[in-house]
Amino acid sequence: MAPGGNSIANASQNIQRGRTLIRPDRYQEPPPLLTGKTTSTGTMFDPWTFFSRVVTFWAFSPMLKALGMSDASMQQAWREKITLCFLIACMGGFVAFITIGLSSVLCPSTDASNQQNYLSYNDSINGASLLGINGWQFNITNAKNTGNTDFFSLAKTPGTDITSLFQHGTTIPACQDTGNAVSTKFAAVTFNPCTAGTCTLGSLTQTTYDGLGIFNSTRQVGYDWTNLAGEDLANFFVIDGNVLNLTPYITSNPNPLPDDELDVLIRYILKQNFAEGGRDATKLFFRLPELEASIDCMVEKYRAGKIDKDTPGCFVASIILFCSLFIVLSIVLARFFMALIFSWFISRKLSRTPPEMPRISPGAAAGAAIRPNQTMEMSAISPSAPLMAGGGSGGAGSNATARLMEIGNDLYTVMLITCYSENTEGIRGTVESLAATDYPDDRKLLFLIADGIITGHGETMSTPDMCLSLITFDDPAMKNPEPKAYMAVASGAKQHNCAKVYAGHYVCSGHKVPMILVVKSGNPGEQGKPKPGNRGKRDSQLILMNFFSRVTYNDRMTPLDFELFQKITYLMKATPDYFELVLMVDADTKVYESSLRLLINCMVNDNLIMGLCGETKIANKRDSWVTAIQVYEYFISHHLAKGFEAVFGGVTCLPGCFCMYRLKARKGDGDWIPIITKPEIVQEYSSNTIDTLHQKNLLLLGEDRFLTTLMLRNFPFRKMVFTPQAICKTVVPDEFKVLLSQRRRWINSTIHNLFELVLVRNLCGTFCFSMQFVVMMDLVGTLTLPVAIVLTVVLIVSMAKTHITSFTLAVPLILLIIVLFSPAFLILVTTRKWVYLAWMLVYLCALPIWNFVLPVYAFWHFDDFSWGETRKVEGEAKGDDHSKTDGVFDPASVPLKRWEDYERKRVRAKKRRERNERDLGPTHLTHNIIDEEDSQFGTFDDNRSNLSFNNSNAQDPAHYFDPSKEAPAKNSGTGYYPSYRPQSQAPLPSRPVAPVQPHPTAPGPWGPQQNFTPSSPNSNSRPLQPSSAPLGPGQYVGAQQHNPNPYNQGPYQGF
Repeated sequence: MAPGGNSIANASQNIQRGRTLIRPDRYQEPPPLLTGKTTSTGTMFDPWTFFSRVVTFWAFSPMLKALGMSDASMQQAWREKITLCFLIACMGGFVAFITIGLSSVLCPSTDASNQQNYLSYNDSINGASLLGINGWQFNITNAKNTGNTDFFSLAKTPGTDITSLFQHGTTIPACQDTGNAVSTKFAAVTFNPCTAGTCTLGSLTQTTYDGLGIFNSTRQVGYDWTNLAGEDLANFFVIDGNVLNLTPYITSNPNPLPDDELDVLIRYILKQNFAEGGRDATKLFFRLPELEASIDCMVEKYRAGKIDKDTPGCFVASIILFCSLFIVLSIVLARFFMALIFSWFISRKLSRTPPEMPRISPGAAAGAAIRPNQTMEMSAISPSAPLMAGGGSGGAGSNATARLMEIGNDLYTVMLITCYSENTEGIRGTVESLAATDYPDDRKLLFLIADGIITGHGETMSTPDMCLSLITFDDPAMKNPEPKAYMAVASGAKQHNCAKVYAGHYVCSGHKVPMILVVKSGNPGEQGKPKPGNRGKRDSQLILMNFFSRVTYNDRMTPLDFELFQKITYLMKATPDYFELVLMVDADTKVYESSLRLLINCMVNDNLIMGLCGETKIANKRDSWVTAIQVYEYFISHHLAKGFEAVFGGVTCLPGCFCMYRLKARKGDGDWIPIITKPEIVQEYSSNTIDTLHQKNLLLLGEDRFLTTLMLRNFPFRKMVFTPQAICKTVVPDEFKVLLSQRRRWINSTIHNLFELVLVRNLCGTFCFSMQFVVMMDLVGTLTLPVAIVLTVVLIVSMAKTHITSFTLAVPLILLIIVLFSPAFLILVTTRKWVYLAWMLVYLCALPIWNFVLPVYAFWHFDDFSWGETRKVEGEAKGDDHSKTDGVFDPASVPLKRWEDYERKRVRAKKRRERNERDLGPTHLTHNIIDEEDSQFGTFDDNRSNLSFNNSNAQDPAHYFDPSKEAPAKNSGTGYYPSYRPQSQAPLPSRPVAPVQPHPTAPGPWGPQQNFTPSSPNSNSRPLQPSSAPLGPGQYVGAQQHNPNPYNQGPYQGF
């Protein structure tokens, strides 16, 4: 790509940074992504802090100090924890009230109109052999034959009213005294429905019922409004919910009666012929006092049943219940079917082999000086450049050069492995599985980071030593790198950290894979202390992210960045700007052979994918009951949860043990968009000002999930997906205390990350049909897990005691079955692995642990930011985390320079050394001139880094140093004599060299040695060279071993 051609600088629509990379004064600070804003001064008002103090007003500071919380930040974290637990309890109580208490308040048992109190009229299923008498359903199964009445013929229409066959109209107290003189004269009030020809069954007494062989079912006859519209109920109407049968009255009085207001009203009502609600006379009866006084009499005399309807309170309770069930059931079924669609149709298309793509060379961002046409040219490897000996892994010959390469579908990929306290077998297994993946060795780079000089619990070898034992070095000199400074993610003096970079190869099973090992060794002030150099996993990730971000933008580099640039270029025969992908793997994870290829296929097939993960399986599933209960949980968390989210390209959590991110995405012809290297993401992820409990849970416990959240917030229209074909295996906790500690971190980080993600407005979908709504439901579900399991137990017990007689009563039980067993159906139709059904039963037995014990423990430990029992190391104190401030950071301790500045200094040092060797000839002063910051790259051949720059401040490296323009050394005799700066950084005074013959036994700077005279320039004696014997990480070459080095102190010499 030609300079100034199609670049991101000329495509402002691709990345809105413009010329800010060259003109920092134009850069505008992006708004913080964290919702919890840090308080730089104590005078700023924070509503959350104020609310937490109100909730914990009873906890005075002296009391908290007495309990061991002497620090103000610890007290505030405890207050916030109590406040969060209070809010979670309130939310749980609200959910319990909505589920159980609301129906009792809105619809008490006395007003409940459900199937327990009513049987519907003409219900042939539940009402067979039932007849209505005075509004009650009577069972006639054992009825006796009376000769005049055929009960079974009448029961062909269940619930038919036969009250008029009994003697009951003359002795009704409400009819004898209505309380109104006018109403007592109404014909309907004085009418006796029983005549000599019709009343053949006696009075309405228990004795009569027993004699007839019928009995009361204790349920009333229920009518609905559509029943009253039928022709068989033409003489029925309703008063205040009571259904009255006026058939006897109309039969006896077919014509209207004069001067009878009640008769007029009855006939008016019966003429109404609306389908629903047209026979309700309640309002008309309450218009006049005499009509209102006759209501009780009319109900007692003509009652046939009641309107089977809910009261307003019961109706509202039912609406709320069914809406809640609909929402929950919709989400459950939507997740199930979407996961099914993803498994059957989408996932295989993602990971299929992509077609041959155009050959594209990498490009840096706007303003970057490191461009593909400026790639370092690798010259022939010579013995005088020991660091370059052995060549790269790409099979290049002695004249191999890194040029504009044709990348194709084999994208350059960094495989990041973060190591902390794992054992040798775990680290070796991870590295070997990645090296053996079905992917070209010259397109993948193993990148190990040892997080400090630490020794895992029960281990005899430190983690850096374990990692170092895996590297095959091409030259012994590469075993002795200098510590390089960088700015770590920490507070105070720990922000200055140093690391060593080892470059070599990992050789196994016919593979020779380039390998970089970064060992964080700590600054000089922490040598001798526990865990020197340890800054956490987030800091390890940011070493890589910062490096590639600075390479992309040609931003100022730390010494560690330049060291990485040089050694990656040497190993890969290509500059780091060729890399497009990073695979993040934990040190106890083994990757299947085809996994890397499948993940990269997904990236190639869809350029909008910015991150993805594969399926994580459990390697030690049968070690204990603790591992057994996790098998099914791991399966459904991937195939159900992530499968559903992947349909919309919004997987909310890429597990840190096995995931891949895009460093930069291709945009058009030669344009690139930084993704995980976007400065806003790197800046927010590298925040070292962590004041609130919310921020600590995000950055100290859930860094992997928070990184996913940052990606979704910055690129809401790109995709986070899941590919089940890419598989890895990991070791899970086999002790309950370790599982408890791990899930504490996971649950707490999940809650705080979901809270961040629910505020992202531009996720796909809208309202209830959006990822934002699903995230909110996940957040509520996580917070109410303990209440949910309690309500589940209550539901199971109540269902066991209740006789289910209708679908409405069975809905909660059906929902519970769908929620619990739908994943099992997903297993059968997707994987067809019946063994997972057995693992499901084990999981269900442990459901109280998953939904009650673990969440409650996590909630109560919101203010615990340590890794607890998960990763134990020797000498670690309980409660240690990376948020503590110790000392003051000096920015001058970590120099920042552009790549061309580092390279210019390196080339100048090399030219100076060559000129000195040429001018001085072989003398006893001849030795390697290695500047402290040049390290071993001072021995590079200049042709290995011939770069041309396109700015006015940079020139060709060949002209960085002009010996003719170099001023002669002060106080020198004849010629230019360099001074040697030892490791202690104390410069030696320059001194003249007298033109005299030295004594043959005169001691040199490194002890007695043979001296040379000008008359013997071709002597066989050679300058001091680094020893070829293998050296440990704490050993140095030559005189460095005789000088005090702050990095050689402490439990791990040399780091």
